[in-house]
Amino acid sequence: MRDRCTALAGIFQAARLVQQTSRAEKRDAMATTASINSIFNTDPETVAAVYGNPDALRTGLETLKSQLDNSSGKRDMELAGYVITLMHLERKLGRQSDLLDRIATGIDRVRAQAEYFDREHATVIAGLADVYKETVSTLQPRIMVKGDESVLGNSSSQNMIRALLLAGVRATVLWSQCGGSRIKLIFQRKALLECCTRMLKEANQPV
Repeated sequence: MRDRCTALAGIFQAARLVQQTSRAEKRDAMATTASINSIFNTDPETVAAVYGNPDALRTGLETLKSQLDNSSGKRDMELAGYVITLMHLERKLGRQSDLLDRIATGIDRVRAQAEYFDREHATVIAGLADVYKETVSTLQPRIMVKGDESVLGNSSSQNMIRALLLAGVRATVLWSQCGGSRIKLIFQRKALLECCTRMLKEANQPV
């Protein structure tokens, strides 16, 4: 359950960061780093190792909790739409080995670039955006991101959004590998909410 919660928080974190980018809101630096790094972490020893400590998933955990908690009154239908579409696209990808191979090759190519630049350098983010554009973006339905038109028309913002959507796809793959599904998201909502709450408490512990 903790593995599923971690993966699910990863999906919601990527979706929330996409929202913040498209609206020109300030993104949490640790969350952004964790989500981008997760793309390169393709052979982790554990699910937790994909993101590191719970604090790196705080944005995702807080967003997930507000979506799972019926009493919060804070459900975000736009964000939920991003998550549902990411899950749908992941299932489609699973049936197209050629696209999966292209994604793996693309990530390896960008990983080589990241040896010379910081992983959040514009060149690396643009490389990840190209991987998304050339693979996931060719599938239907395409994710239509809403936000500030001036931001959405900016190439650097477009690249960051696509890179974060690729991080979302990576998280949905992890969710699926942990046995997650939309049915389990519905029927295990209470257990996932409890797990999410525990992980948030851990993230809030002083270091």
